[in-house]
Amino acid sequence: MTYPETLKFLYSRLPMFSRQGKSAIKSGLDNTIKLCESLGNPQNKFRSIHIGGTNGKGSSSHMLAAIFQQAGYKTGLYTSPHLRDFRERIRINGEMISEQEVTAFVNSQIELINTLEPSFFEVTVAMAFHFFAEHHVDIAIIEVGLGGRLDSTNIITPELSLITNIGYDHMNILGDTLPRIAFEKAGIIKQETPVIIGQKKAETTPVFLEKAAEMNSKIIFASEEWEIHKSHEQTDSSELLKLDIVQKSKTFEFRSLELDLTGTYQLKNLAGVLSAVKALRLNGFNLPDDAVKNALRSVKSLTGLMGRWQILERSPLLICDTGHNEDGIKEVLKNISSTPHHHLHMVIGMVNDKDIHKILALLPKNAIYYFCQPDIPRARPSVELRDEALKFNLNGNYYQTVADALKSAKSHAKPDDLIFVGGSTFVVAEVV
Repeated sequence: MTYPETLKFLYSRLPMFSRQGKSAIKSGLDNTIKLCESLGNPQNKFRSIHIGGTNGKGSSSHMLAAIFQQAGYKTGLYTSPHLRDFRERIRINGEMISEQEVTAFVNSQIELINTLEPSFFEVTVAMAFHFFAEHHVDIAIIEVGLGGRLDSTNIITPELSLITNIGYDHMNILGDTLPRIAFEKAGIIKQETPVIIGQKKAETTPVFLEKAAEMNSKIIFASEEWEIHKSHEQTDSSELLKLDIVQKSKTFEFRSLELDLTGTYQLKNLAGVLSAVKALRLNGFNLPDDAVKNALRSVKSLTGLMGRWQILERSPLLICDTGHNEDGIKEVLKNISSTPHHHLHMVIGMVNDKDIHKILALLPKNAIYYFCQPDIPRARPSVELRDEALKFNLNGNYYQTVADALKSAKSHAKPDDLIFVGGSTFVVAEVV
């Protein structure tokens, strides 16, 4: 197959969660294990770090990858979903896997794929592990796809696990209480392998403590190691988030840092990343202070991260963010409220299997809304979204495409207004 034919095969032949939802998930790790066994178990041929959580796992993965790259390590990075290009999911030192290598992998495994009938995600995980092994990476940062315990990535034996936070998302799959969701996320805690928990919460802490004790794993709560605040020197127009670091354990020399991911929710993610760096140093990794500082200033250019409080245009200010669950939207709204603007224009789209009412209840009533639907089968029709939003006194028109909604928002916005695009990763994917 050619590369376009390979992508068509992957998208149409294999069950894909982003398009189908829950029905695309293959229960258990059997398919991933069989795929990787046929490849000689590539996941055992490189060192890795495993990152899960409800929100922030993608940003945290990219931050850690940037730090390792800056410290001179050949660094693999596996994340999902992609925004514009399938190859974003699999990178080494920020460079995406080549089209030729994607095609060669699928062509070489086509018989097994047809026999096993794995999911899209299972195939991409095996592809990533094979790619990292073939290229002899020093370390690979592996982001969990969904949950943790039964996620396809959970066949690795990492140097460290990081769980960013626990919130309500994918409750039809992971459970409808925070302890149940935490139980699934805690499934990435491995035997005698340190685990970092980004945020300590009363509802979830007993779950993590119990699992860590069972695995004889050292557990560290990042929120007990660091206090991170926006610097008083921060300006609204800055391309870098200036941070003051309060260290509860005097291990690093950091007093201040700058981060090119400017959403203030990154303060929580950064605490977990710094605790991970601290633990990894004890494991023998050479991650100098200068490498950490320089990497955090350049995460986007080093790793290709997009869609996290990303400024796309100015005058009017146009910003997108992939936050799409209750906690993610709350953080987005904090950033909107702290961003100077006159009128607020919200280009919003969502998917069908989300509890949209909790999110709609959070959205500001004084904004002008442009309801849209991303170009995926799971998209909630924009007219339905508009009708549901009206019940929450959110007023605006609906559009058949994201492009039409954004075009309308731009035509109505004045230079000192703010246009926000979000509600779903798949909406953001169409504008970055």
